[in-house]
Amino acid sequence: MNTEFFEALTLLEKEKSISKEYLLEKIRNAIIVAIKRDGENNEDPIVEIDPGSGRFYVAFRKRVVEELLDPANEILLEQAVSLDKKAIIGGTVEIPMQTKQFGRIAAQAAKHVIRQGIREGERQQLLEEYQSRQNDIVTAIVMRTDERKGIVTLEIGKNEAMLPKNEQIPGETFKDGERIRIYVVDVMISEKGPRLMISRTHPGLVKRLFEIQVPEITDGTVEIKAIAREAGSRTKIAVWSKDENVDAQGACIGSKGARVGDIVDELGGEKIDVVKYSNDPAKFIAEALSPAQVVGVEIEDESAKVCRVTVPDHQLSLAIGNKGQNARLAARLTGWKIDIRPVSGNLN
Repeated sequence: MNTEFFEALTLLEKEKSISKEYLLEKIRNAIIVAIKRDGENNEDPIVEIDPGSGRFYVAFRKRVVEELLDPANEILLEQAVSLDKKAIIGGTVEIPMQTKQFGRIAAQAAKHVIRQGIREGERQQLLEEYQSRQNDIVTAIVMRTDERKGIVTLEIGKNEAMLPKNEQIPGETFKDGERIRIYVVDVMISEKGPRLMISRTHPGLVKRLFEIQVPEITDGTVEIKAIAREAGSRTKIAVWSKDENVDAQGACIGSKGARVGDIVDELGGEKIDVVKYSNDPAKFIAEALSPAQVVGVEIEDESAKVCRVTVPDHQLSLAIGNKGQNARLAARLTGWKIDIRPVSGNLN
């Protein structure tokens, strides 16, 4: 019986990838709970499980007394001597217990705690797996779409995750069985276990796509300094090179735009502006307003990060962008409030 028990534990360890030591501790605790629920009320049960020797030992530890007042925790000397010839008043003896002595309720309680322990182990394993994926891209398979709520259920490994409508790129649709890339924003702990917070709109998705696509970012030569995104429409990403011989923009754009083109395709045609980062706020702000040409940048309040930018009259609409998008993204990318003015000063 013991051999079968330990073989079952080994099999469970392989199937569930939960350590045998963890399971044994839970089972030990379950047996202690079972003993106490079986009406014994013993204060000090002993449970030893040794997979090495195959030993499964359960016993009560009782105090040796002259007068019996608490049968659950005390034993008379004459009885104690029959178990241990060295027993003395005030000492303790162990009374071995056979597992067949467990009552039905106790056995059910043990099974429940063991199952609970296994579930906790699986949850912990899942949590560690999810946490290792945080702030990274994973590939998921579309299982189904709730047409009314717009929520997409995805399969990630052996688990499911929900992609809410507000975390989907506007206008994109998914087919069942389709493979898509999603960004793991966070891992939340709920009553039902760990849950992935995933997104297709998070700026981190674009950042990780560049890190995957551009070897110079992977090896640390080129660094992504800032990113601002309006998912499905446009993203601005500021890059900087540690090596003066390596063009950060060129590395990210790739030959004939191949690298950035692959990322644009992944994002359903979202426009991406790759701009050059500078420690000089004026230069960085001018770059951030690309593709518009900038005549000058005047820092009005450095502590409040407020500046005024001058552009040629014919570049004003380009600098501001459709519905102010270009200026808005440039402000978020740089962290500066940008007031854009034409050279002529005429805003009409």
